Amino acid sequence: MTIFEALRKDHDIQRDLLARLVETHGDSDEREELYQRVRAELKYHANAEERSLYIPMMDIDLTQEKARHSVAEHHEIDEMIELLDETDYSATSWLTHAKKLQHLVTHHLDEEEQEVFQLAGRGLKDQQKTALAGEYNAEMQRQRSA
Repeated sequence: MTIFEALRKDHDIQRDLLARLVETHGDSDEREELYQRVRAELKYHANAEERSLYIPMMDIDLTQEKARHSVAEHHEIDEMIELLDETDYSATSWLTHAKKLQHLVTHHLDEEEQEVFQLAGRGLKDQQKTALAGEYNAEMQRQRSA
């Protein structure tokens, strides 16, 4: 498995959770549970991805700018999560913020899969792509079980 395959697997989880989240209503247990899962998955993924993909990409001239851009997008997503954390589940603005989070994340994932992975694929060595997948999966497992 390469780092790109490992990341795509978790991207699918994020897309599914976000799609389900924006279908929830009001201050419900379902909304609370899904939001906490989305929040955790996005945090774990960003942490592991930055360590396992973006730090190595920053060492390569070809991929450095794209890695920095992607990390900046992680910060935008973090800011939207902070806004959601501060908004009551029953507020009408909560769903608006959740949909904006879905849009930000989906844009980020699509850009990674269509641009970042191709660029990183040219910059990283084959052996490195496999080793980074192991690092990423180990870090995700560690965070999910902590």
